[in-house]
Amino acid sequence: MLPDRAAIFAYLTILSGSAGRLVISLVYFLIVANTLTLGEFGLFATASATGLILSRMLAFGFVSPVYRVATVKPRLLGAYLAGFSALALLSLPAIAAVAALAYVFLFAERLAALPFALILVAEILCWRLVEVVAIVNNGLRRFRQAALLVILGSSLRTVAALLFAAFGRHSLEIWVLAYLAATTATLSLALIFFLPPLRLRFVRRLYPRRMADAVYAGAAEIVFYVQAELDKLLMLALAGERIAGLYAIAMRVIDLTAMPVRSFNQMLVQKIMKDRGFAGGAGRLALVEAGIATISIGGLLAVIIALWPFPGLLGRNVSEAAYLFLPLLLVPAFRNLVEYHAELLYARERTGSRIALLLAITGLKAALLSWVMLRFPADDAWAPWLNLVFGAVYVLSAAVTYRLLAQAGRGVTASRTGP
Repeated sequence: MLPDRAAIFAYLTILSGSAGRLVISLVYFLIVANTLTLGEFGLFATASATGLILSRMLAFGFVSPVYRVATVKPRLLGAYLAGFSALALLSLPAIAAVAALAYVFLFAERLAALPFALILVAEILCWRLVEVVAIVNNGLRRFRQAALLVILGSSLRTVAALLFAAFGRHSLEIWVLAYLAATTATLSLALIFFLPPLRLRFVRRLYPRRMADAVYAGAAEIVFYVQAELDKLLMLALAGERIAGLYAIAMRVIDLTAMPVRSFNQMLVQKIMKDRGFAGGAGRLALVEAGIATISIGGLLAVIIALWPFPGLLGRNVSEAAYLFLPLLLVPAFRNLVEYHAELLYARERTGSRIALLLAITGLKAALLSWVMLRFPADDAWAPWLNLVFGAVYVLSAAVTYRLLAQAGRGVTASRTGP
Protein backbone atom coordinates (compact mmCIF):
# COMPACT_ATOMS: atom_id res chain seq x y z
CA MET A 1 0.00 0.00 0.00
CA LEU A 2 2.92 2.37 0.68
CA PRO A 3 5.21 3.60 -2.13
CA ASP A 4 8.74 2.21 -2.23
CA ARG A 5 11.90 4.29 -1.96
CA ALA A 6 12.41 4.48 -5.73
CA ALA A 7 8.85 5.75 -6.25
CA ILE A 8 9.28 8.38 -3.52
CA PHE A 9 12.58 9.52 -5.04
CA ALA A 10 11.04 9.72 -8.52
CA TYR A 11 8.10 11.74 -7.18
CA LEU A 12 10.42 14.11 -5.32
CA THR A 13 12.47 14.55 -8.49
CA ILE A 14 9.35 15.46 -10.48
CA LEU A 15 8.13 17.63 -7.61
CA SER A 16 11.45 19.47 -7.47
CA GLY A 17 10.95 20.36 -11.10
CA SER A 18 7.42 21.51 -10.32
CA ALA A 19 8.63 23.52 -7.32
CA GLY A 20 11.33 25.18 -9.37
CA ARG A 21 8.86 25.88 -12.11
CA LEU A 22 6.36 27.17 -9.53
CA VAL A 23 8.77 29.81 -8.23
CA ILE A 24 9.97 30.83 -11.70
CA SER A 25 6.46 30.79 -13.16
CA LEU A 26 5.24 32.97 -10.31
CA VAL A 27 7.92 35.57 -11.05
CA TYR A 28 7.12 35.38 -14.78
CA PHE A 29 3.40 35.70 -14.18
CA LEU A 30 3.78 38.66 -11.82
CA ILE A 31 5.97 40.56 -14.28
CA VAL A 32 3.68 40.03 -17.26
CA ALA A 33 0.43 40.53 -15.34
CA ASN A 34 1.63 43.81 -13.83
CA THR A 35 3.38 45.19 -16.94
CA LEU A 36 0.53 44.73 -19.41
CA THR A 37 -2.78 46.45 -18.82
CA LEU A 38 -5.61 44.27 -17.49
CA GLY A 39 -7.26 44.27 -20.92
CA GLU A 40 -4.02 43.29 -22.69
CA PHE A 41 -3.34 40.55 -20.18
CA GLY A 42 -6.86 39.25 -20.66
CA LEU A 43 -6.35 39.10 -24.43
CA PHE A 44 -2.95 37.42 -24.08
CA ALA A 45 -4.30 34.86 -21.60
CA THR A 46 -7.29 33.95 -23.76
CA ALA A 47 -5.25 33.79 -26.98
CA SER A 48 -2.69 31.63 -25.17
CA ALA A 49 -5.50 29.39 -23.91
CA THR A 50 -6.74 29.06 -27.50
CA GLY A 51 -3.24 28.02 -28.57
CA LEU A 52 -3.06 25.53 -25.73
CA ILE A 53 -6.29 23.89 -26.91
CA LEU A 54 -5.25 23.83 -30.56
CA SER A 55 -1.81 22.42 -29.70
CA ARG A 56 -3.55 19.18 -28.73
CA MET A 57 -4.48 18.75 -32.41
CA LEU A 58 -0.78 18.51 -33.36
CA ALA A 59 -0.05 15.10 -34.96
CA PHE A 60 -3.71 14.15 -34.41
CA GLY A 61 -2.97 13.07 -30.83
CA PHE A 62 -0.05 10.78 -31.66
CA VAL A 63 1.71 12.03 -28.53
CA SER A 64 -0.22 9.38 -26.57
CA PRO A 65 1.27 6.37 -28.45
CA VAL A 66 4.71 8.02 -28.18
CA TYR A 67 4.35 8.25 -24.39
CA ARG A 68 3.09 4.67 -24.05
CA VAL A 69 5.98 3.36 -26.19
CA ALA A 70 8.52 5.38 -24.20
CA THR A 71 7.08 3.89 -21.00
CA VAL A 72 6.65 0.27 -22.10
CA LYS A 73 8.73 -0.37 -25.29
CA PRO A 74 11.45 2.29 -25.54
CA ARG A 75 13.26 0.44 -28.35
CA LEU A 76 10.45 1.54 -30.71
CA LEU A 77 10.70 5.20 -29.72
CA GLY A 78 12.65 6.28 -32.81
CA ALA A 79 10.02 4.80 -35.12
CA TYR A 80 7.16 6.40 -33.23
CA LEU A 81 8.81 9.83 -33.13
CA ALA A 82 9.30 9.63 -36.91
CA GLY A 83 5.58 8.92 -37.27
CA PHE A 84 4.79 11.78 -34.91
CA SER A 85 6.86 14.19 -37.03
CA ALA A 86 5.07 13.22 -40.25
CA LEU A 87 1.64 13.44 -38.65
CA ALA A 88 2.50 16.82 -37.10
CA LEU A 89 3.11 18.26 -40.58
CA LEU A 90 -0.12 16.75 -41.87
CA SER A 91 -2.11 18.24 -38.98
CA LEU A 92 -1.01 21.86 -39.55
CA PRO A 93 -3.66 22.77 -42.19
CA ALA A 94 -6.47 21.54 -39.92
CA ILE A 95 -5.02 23.51 -37.00
CA ALA A 96 -4.77 26.65 -39.15
CA ALA A 97 -8.41 26.31 -40.25
CA VAL A 98 -9.71 25.99 -36.67
CA ALA A 99 -7.46 28.87 -35.55
CA ALA A 100 -8.95 31.10 -38.25
CA LEU A 101 -12.47 30.31 -37.04
CA ALA A 102 -11.51 31.03 -33.42
CA TYR A 103 -10.03 34.37 -34.46
CA VAL A 104 -13.11 35.41 -36.41
CA PHE A 105 -15.57 34.56 -33.64
CA LEU A 106 -13.60 35.70 -30.57
CA PHE A 107 -10.69 38.00 -31.39
CA ALA A 108 -11.28 39.80 -34.71
CA GLU A 109 -12.52 43.04 -33.12
CA ARG A 110 -10.18 42.89 -30.13
CA LEU A 111 -6.73 41.74 -31.29
CA ALA A 112 -4.77 42.16 -34.53
CA ALA A 113 -4.22 39.02 -36.58
CA LEU A 114 -0.41 39.03 -36.43
CA PRO A 115 -0.03 38.99 -32.61
CA PHE A 116 -2.73 36.32 -32.41
CA ALA A 117 -0.91 34.17 -35.00
CA LEU A 118 2.44 34.59 -33.24
CA ILE A 119 0.94 33.52 -29.90
CA LEU A 120 -0.43 30.38 -31.57
CA VAL A 121 2.95 29.63 -33.18
CA ALA A 122 4.61 29.93 -29.78
CA GLU A 123 2.09 27.60 -28.13
CA ILE A 124 1.57 25.05 -30.92
CA LEU A 125 4.87 24.78 -32.79
CA CYS A 126 7.26 25.65 -29.95
CA TRP A 127 5.94 24.94 -26.48
CA ARG A 128 3.96 21.83 -27.45
CA LEU A 129 7.09 20.27 -28.96
CA VAL A 130 9.01 21.13 -25.78
CA GLU A 131 6.28 19.29 -23.87
CA VAL A 132 6.69 16.28 -26.18
CA VAL A 133 10.40 16.11 -25.38
CA ALA A 134 9.59 16.31 -21.66
CA ILE A 135 6.91 13.62 -22.06
CA VAL A 136 9.43 11.32 -23.76
CA ASN A 137 11.90 11.83 -20.92
CA ASN A 138 9.23 11.12 -18.33
CA GLY A 139 8.19 7.96 -20.17
CA LEU A 140 11.81 6.80 -20.10
CA ARG A 141 11.88 7.64 -16.36
CA ARG A 142 14.45 10.37 -17.02
CA PHE A 143 12.58 12.56 -14.57
CA ARG A 144 15.56 14.78 -13.77
CA GLN A 145 16.06 15.75 -17.41
CA ALA A 146 12.34 16.41 -17.88
CA ALA A 147 12.22 18.58 -14.75
CA LEU A 148 15.31 20.51 -15.84
CA LEU A 149 13.84 21.16 -19.29
CA VAL A 150 10.60 22.50 -17.83
CA ILE A 151 12.50 24.76 -15.42
CA LEU A 152 14.73 25.97 -18.25
CA GLY A 153 11.71 26.84 -20.39
CA SER A 154 10.07 28.74 -17.56
CA SER A 155 13.35 30.53 -16.84
CA LEU A 156 13.74 31.70 -20.43
CA ARG A 157 10.19 33.05 -20.45
CA THR A 158 10.92 34.85 -17.19
CA VAL A 159 14.07 36.40 -18.69
CA ALA A 160 11.97 37.52 -21.66
CA ALA A 161 9.45 39.06 -19.25
CA LEU A 162 12.22 40.90 -17.35
CA LEU A 163 13.61 42.33 -20.58
CA PHE A 164 10.11 43.32 -21.64
CA ALA A 165 9.46 45.09 -18.33
CA ALA A 166 12.79 46.93 -18.61
CA PHE A 167 11.97 48.01 -22.18
CA GLY A 168 10.44 51.44 -22.58
CA ARG A 169 7.33 50.37 -24.52
CA HIS A 170 4.96 47.88 -22.88
CA SER A 171 2.54 47.00 -25.66
CA LEU A 172 1.03 43.56 -26.16
CA GLU A 173 2.62 43.34 -29.62
CA ILE A 174 6.14 43.72 -28.21
CA TRP A 175 5.47 41.19 -25.46
CA VAL A 176 4.27 38.64 -28.03
CA LEU A 177 7.58 38.94 -29.90
CA ALA A 178 9.54 38.41 -26.67
CA TYR A 179 7.34 35.43 -25.75
CA LEU A 180 7.86 33.81 -29.15
CA ALA A 181 11.63 34.32 -28.93
CA ALA A 182 11.76 32.65 -25.49
CA THR A 183 9.70 29.62 -26.56
CA THR A 184 11.72 29.23 -29.77
CA ALA A 185 14.96 29.25 -27.77
CA THR A 186 13.52 26.64 -25.38
CA LEU A 187 12.56 24.38 -28.28
CA SER A 188 16.08 24.62 -29.75
CA LEU A 189 17.64 23.61 -26.43
CA ALA A 190 15.12 20.78 -25.98
CA LEU A 191 15.89 19.25 -29.38
CA ILE A 192 19.67 19.65 -29.07
CA PHE A 193 20.29 18.69 -25.43
CA PHE A 194 17.24 16.89 -24.02
CA LEU A 195 15.95 14.63 -26.76
CA PRO A 196 17.44 11.17 -25.98
CA PRO A 197 19.85 9.73 -28.58
CA LEU A 198 17.82 7.65 -31.03
CA ARG A 199 17.59 6.83 -34.72
CA LEU A 200 14.47 8.12 -36.41
CA ARG A 201 13.06 5.55 -38.81
CA PHE A 202 9.71 5.62 -40.55
CA VAL A 203 7.96 2.24 -40.15
CA ARG A 204 4.59 2.67 -41.86
CA ARG A 205 3.07 -0.60 -40.59
CA LEU A 206 3.31 0.57 -36.95
CA TYR A 207 1.08 3.62 -37.26
CA PRO A 208 -2.33 2.51 -38.61
CA ARG A 209 -3.05 0.26 -35.64
CA ARG A 210 -2.15 3.08 -33.23
CA MET A 211 -4.09 5.84 -34.98
CA ALA A 212 -7.39 4.98 -33.29
CA ASP A 213 -5.75 5.31 -29.88
CA ALA A 214 -4.02 8.53 -31.01
CA VAL A 215 -7.17 10.16 -32.35
CA TYR A 216 -9.20 9.18 -29.28
CA ALA A 217 -6.47 10.41 -26.93
CA GLY A 218 -6.04 13.61 -28.93
CA ALA A 219 -9.79 14.23 -28.93
CA ALA A 220 -9.87 13.64 -25.19
CA GLU A 221 -7.00 16.11 -24.69
CA ILE A 222 -8.74 18.72 -26.82
CA VAL A 223 -12.02 18.33 -24.96
CA PHE A 224 -10.20 18.34 -21.61
CA TYR A 225 -8.46 21.63 -22.37
CA VAL A 226 -11.62 23.10 -23.86
CA GLN A 227 -13.43 22.47 -20.58
CA ALA A 228 -10.39 23.68 -18.60
CA GLU A 229 -9.96 26.92 -20.58
CA LEU A 230 -13.57 27.53 -21.59
CA ASP A 231 -14.21 29.80 -18.63
CA LYS A 232 -11.51 32.26 -19.81
CA LEU A 233 -12.97 32.39 -23.31
CA LEU A 234 -16.50 32.87 -21.97
CA MET A 235 -15.30 35.66 -19.69
CA LEU A 236 -13.86 37.47 -22.70
CA ALA A 237 -17.03 36.96 -24.74
CA LEU A 238 -19.52 37.81 -21.96
CA ALA A 239 -17.69 40.34 -19.77
CA GLY A 240 -15.02 42.01 -21.92
CA GLU A 241 -11.25 42.35 -21.76
CA ARG A 242 -10.91 43.88 -18.28
CA ILE A 243 -12.97 41.26 -16.42
CA ALA A 244 -11.27 38.59 -18.53
CA GLY A 245 -7.93 39.97 -17.36
CA LEU A 246 -8.95 39.96 -13.69
CA TYR A 247 -10.33 36.44 -14.01
CA ALA A 248 -7.23 35.23 -15.88
CA ILE A 249 -5.02 36.55 -13.07
CA ALA A 250 -7.14 34.81 -10.42
CA MET A 251 -7.18 31.52 -12.34
CA ARG A 252 -3.44 31.71 -12.98
CA VAL A 253 -2.84 31.95 -9.23
CA ILE A 254 -5.22 29.02 -8.74
CA ASP A 255 -3.45 27.06 -11.48
CA LEU A 256 -0.15 27.37 -9.62
CA THR A 257 -1.66 25.27 -6.81
CA ALA A 258 -2.03 22.36 -9.26
CA MET A 259 1.70 21.78 -9.83
CA PRO A 260 2.29 19.34 -6.93
CA VAL A 261 -0.96 17.56 -7.85
CA ARG A 262 0.18 17.11 -11.46
CA SER A 263 3.45 15.58 -10.29
CA PHE A 264 1.43 13.05 -8.29
CA ASN A 265 -0.88 12.39 -11.25
CA GLN A 266 2.09 11.67 -13.49
CA MET A 267 3.50 9.04 -11.15
CA LEU A 268 0.05 7.51 -10.57
CA VAL A 269 -0.65 7.18 -14.31
CA GLN A 270 2.63 5.31 -14.87
CA LYS A 271 1.91 2.98 -11.96
CA ILE A 272 -1.64 2.22 -13.12
CA MET A 273 -0.43 1.61 -16.70
CA LYS A 274 2.15 -0.90 -15.46
CA ASP A 275 0.02 -2.56 -12.75
CA ARG A 276 -3.18 -2.55 -14.85
CA GLY A 277 -5.19 -1.14 -12.01
CA PHE A 278 -5.39 0.97 -8.84
CA ALA A 279 -5.10 -1.04 -5.64
CA GLY A 280 -6.53 -0.03 -2.29
CA GLY A 281 -10.28 0.29 -2.76
CA ALA A 282 -12.68 3.11 -1.98
CA GLY A 283 -10.88 4.13 1.22
CA ARG A 284 -7.65 4.84 -0.58
CA LEU A 285 -9.44 6.72 -3.37
CA ALA A 286 -11.19 8.92 -0.80
CA LEU A 287 -7.88 9.58 0.96
CA VAL A 288 -6.24 10.62 -2.30
CA GLU A 289 -9.12 12.98 -3.12
CA ALA A 290 -8.96 14.52 0.36
CA GLY A 291 -5.22 15.06 -0.02
CA ILE A 292 -5.59 16.74 -3.42
CA ALA A 293 -8.37 19.00 -2.10
CA THR A 294 -6.38 19.98 0.99
CA ILE A 295 -3.22 20.83 -0.95
CA SER A 296 -5.21 22.79 -3.54
CA ILE A 297 -7.18 24.90 -1.06
CA GLY A 298 -4.12 25.32 1.17
CA GLY A 299 -2.12 26.81 -1.69
CA LEU A 300 -4.69 29.50 -2.43
CA LEU A 301 -5.24 30.13 1.28
CA ALA A 302 -1.49 30.75 1.69
CA VAL A 303 -1.67 33.43 -1.02
CA ILE A 304 -4.68 35.05 0.67
CA ILE A 305 -2.91 35.11 4.06
CA ALA A 306 0.24 36.58 2.50
CA LEU A 307 -1.76 39.36 0.83
CA TRP A 308 -3.82 40.20 3.91
CA PRO A 309 -1.24 42.50 5.55
CA PHE A 310 0.50 43.37 2.27
CA PRO A 311 -2.18 43.81 -0.43
CA GLY A 312 0.33 45.22 -2.93
CA LEU A 313 2.82 42.39 -2.47
CA LEU A 314 2.20 40.83 -5.88
CA GLY A 315 1.86 44.03 -7.85
CA ARG A 316 -0.82 46.51 -8.89
CA ASN A 317 -2.87 44.39 -11.30
CA VAL A 318 -2.73 41.29 -9.11
CA SER A 319 -3.87 43.35 -6.13
CA GLU A 320 -6.88 44.46 -8.21
CA ALA A 321 -7.77 40.80 -8.82
CA ALA A 322 -7.10 39.73 -5.22
CA TYR A 323 -10.72 40.36 -4.22
CA LEU A 324 -11.60 37.22 -6.22
CA PHE A 325 -9.32 34.84 -4.30
CA LEU A 326 -11.42 34.29 -1.17
CA PRO A 327 -14.77 33.93 -3.02
CA LEU A 328 -13.08 31.34 -5.27
CA LEU A 329 -11.53 29.38 -2.38
CA LEU A 330 -13.03 25.97 -3.27
CA VAL A 331 -12.41 26.26 -7.02
CA PRO A 332 -8.78 24.94 -6.91
CA ALA A 333 -9.91 21.70 -5.25
CA PHE A 334 -12.71 21.08 -7.75
CA ARG A 335 -10.51 21.92 -10.78
CA ASN A 336 -7.62 19.74 -9.67
CA LEU A 337 -9.88 16.81 -8.80
CA VAL A 338 -11.54 16.91 -12.24
CA GLU A 339 -8.05 16.83 -13.78
CA TYR A 340 -7.18 13.88 -11.53
CA HIS A 341 -10.30 12.01 -12.69
CA ALA A 342 -9.32 12.55 -16.33
CA GLU A 343 -5.86 11.11 -15.63
CA LEU A 344 -7.40 8.04 -13.97
CA LEU A 345 -9.49 7.31 -17.05
CA TYR A 346 -6.51 7.88 -19.35
CA ALA A 347 -4.39 5.45 -17.33
CA ARG A 348 -7.10 2.77 -17.57
CA GLU A 349 -7.41 3.39 -21.34
CA ARG A 350 -11.09 4.40 -21.07
CA THR A 351 -10.55 6.98 -23.81
CA GLY A 352 -14.03 6.90 -25.35
CA SER A 353 -15.67 7.22 -21.95
CA ARG A 354 -13.24 10.00 -21.06
CA ILE A 355 -14.26 11.97 -24.15
CA ALA A 356 -17.97 11.52 -23.42
CA LEU A 357 -17.51 12.62 -19.81
CA LEU A 358 -15.44 15.66 -20.78
CA LEU A 359 -18.04 16.69 -23.35
CA ALA A 360 -20.74 16.47 -20.68
CA ILE A 361 -18.55 18.49 -18.29
CA THR A 362 -17.89 21.11 -20.96
CA GLY A 363 -21.59 21.51 -21.70
CA LEU A 364 -22.49 21.74 -18.01
CA LYS A 365 -19.75 24.27 -17.28
CA ALA A 366 -20.64 26.42 -20.30
CA ALA A 367 -24.33 26.48 -19.37
CA LEU A 368 -23.80 27.23 -15.68
CA LEU A 369 -21.05 29.79 -16.21
CA SER A 370 -23.06 31.63 -18.87
CA TRP A 371 -26.07 31.72 -16.53
CA VAL A 372 -23.97 33.08 -13.67
CA MET A 373 -22.33 35.80 -15.78
CA LEU A 374 -25.63 36.93 -17.29
CA ARG A 375 -27.51 36.75 -13.97
CA PHE A 376 -24.78 38.35 -11.76
CA PRO A 377 -22.71 40.61 -14.07
CA ALA A 378 -21.30 42.94 -11.37
CA ASP A 379 -17.59 42.74 -10.59
CA ASP A 380 -18.06 41.23 -7.13
CA ALA A 381 -21.34 39.32 -7.54
CA TRP A 382 -20.47 36.40 -9.83
CA ALA A 383 -17.33 35.11 -8.09
CA PRO A 384 -18.90 33.11 -5.18
CA TRP A 385 -21.25 31.35 -7.60
CA LEU A 386 -18.28 29.82 -9.41
CA ASN A 387 -17.75 27.50 -6.43
CA LEU A 388 -21.14 25.98 -7.23
CA VAL A 389 -20.33 25.83 -10.96
CA PHE A 390 -17.06 23.98 -10.43
CA GLY A 391 -18.62 21.93 -7.63
CA ALA A 392 -21.36 20.68 -9.95
CA VAL A 393 -18.72 19.82 -12.56
CA TYR A 394 -16.77 17.88 -9.91
CA VAL A 395 -19.84 15.89 -8.79
CA LEU A 396 -20.56 14.84 -12.38
CA SER A 397 -16.91 13.94 -13.00
CA ALA A 398 -16.55 11.91 -9.80
CA ALA A 399 -19.84 10.02 -10.24
CA VAL A 400 -19.04 8.94 -13.81
CA THR A 401 -15.31 8.28 -13.27
CA TYR A 402 -15.69 5.96 -10.29
CA ARG A 403 -18.59 4.12 -11.89
CA LEU A 404 -16.42 3.46 -14.97
CA LEU A 405 -13.45 2.40 -12.85
CA ALA A 406 -15.65 0.02 -10.86
CA GLN A 407 -16.88 -1.54 -14.10
CA ALA A 408 -13.29 -1.88 -15.34
CA GLY A 409 -12.28 -3.49 -12.06
CA ARG A 410 -15.10 -6.04 -12.25
CA GLY A 411 -14.08 -6.81 -15.83
CA VAL A 412 -10.49 -7.51 -14.82
CA THR A 413 -11.62 -9.70 -11.90
CA ALA A 414 -13.94 -11.70 -14.17
CA SER A 415 -11.18 -12.25 -16.73
CA ARG A 416 -8.86 -13.57 -14.03
CA THR A 417 -11.38 -15.92 -12.46
CA GLY A 418 -13.19 -17.07 -15.58
CA PRO A 419 -12.74 -20.39 -17.36
